[in-house]
Amino acid sequence: MSQIVSPEVPPVTPPTDPVTPPRPPATPSPATPPPGHGARTFPADFKDRLTCPLPDFREIVSVTWHGGLRPDIGDVDQIPVLRAGLPPVAAQDAAITWVGHATYVLRVGGLTVLTDPVWSRKIPGVRQRLTPPGLAWSDLPPIDAVVISHNHYDHLDAPTMRRLPRHTPVFVPANLASWFTKRGFTNVTELDWWESAQIGDVSFDFVPAHHWSRRTLFDTCKSLWGGWVLTSPHQRVYFAGDTAYGDRFKQIGERYPGIDLALMPVGAYEPRWFMHVTHVDPAEAVQACEDVGARRMATMHWGTFVLSGEPLMAPVQEARAAWIASGRDRADLWDLAVGETRVLNA
Repeated sequence: MSQIVSPEVPPVTPPTDPVTPPRPPATPSPATPPPGHGARTFPADFKDRLTCPLPDFREIVSVTWHGGLRPDIGDVDQIPVLRAGLPPVAAQDAAITWVGHATYVLRVGGLTVLTDPVWSRKIPGVRQRLTPPGLAWSDLPPIDAVVISHNHYDHLDAPTMRRLPRHTPVFVPANLASWFTKRGFTNVTELDWWESAQIGDVSFDFVPAHHWSRRTLFDTCKSLWGGWVLTSPHQRVYFAGDTAYGDRFKQIGERYPGIDLALMPVGAYEPRWFMHVTHVDPAEAVQACEDVGARRMATMHWGTFVLSGEPLMAPVQEARAAWIASGRDRADLWDLAVGETRVLNA
């Protein structure tokens, strides 16, 4: 069972280890009221959290009509795929496996966690996925928790969620719990920004993003959006979800010092005039990684679904160039193949 932690109390107090220093404690906003354990009451919508106006109908028609979201996919065979299963990981280490798009299998603090799980071959509104999931569903170990960043179809996939046991702990943004409880999930925790919940020695902190939410024509921004910081006694991992660039990254870095790895989106950014309000480009992703104070960055949100107009390989190619231009160690950019696993040693 998950336990909600008051923002006034640091969500993790790891034991002192003479070999591995514990993660610095998080310092969520003291202005956030402590969440209760029963039904939550949130605003009817979160439009006041938007940092840019959303594209209007005319802009959407313009970019669609002129082919701005239809890139050439002739180089799809260049997207690296490495379906090698899940290698073992030591108890104090953490392992990340990129399944595709924004889906990772995180093994941290003794837990197996899924981020925005999408195993479907097709999602509404776009062509079928370009690459297969990097891990077969049958190869997954028991799932200890799922984190959802927001309700867009490429991040919240109903067919995939139906494959999970209904008792699986699920952490979701404010006003999104009812989507899960209507489908029979019994252990759903919804959080506002800077709020935290805990399973065992791992804390799950919901943090801001520059994005928005909508699943139907009538629910724009009625549920919240954001990213997640997962902290174990030995690692701290930031999952950015879906986001544009802005000052919220520095806020996250200030409140969650010592992030070991940032899982950052690098795709779905062209045409820039249209996408800049909702998605970072690769150079902004690298800057955001620096803003949150993360030593390493793993790329995501590319090579799976066609959502925008840039060439298929451009996101990872431009991320590599931006990383090298920033002067950071090339080994700390984890530009993983679909299905590849990397390990954070304790």
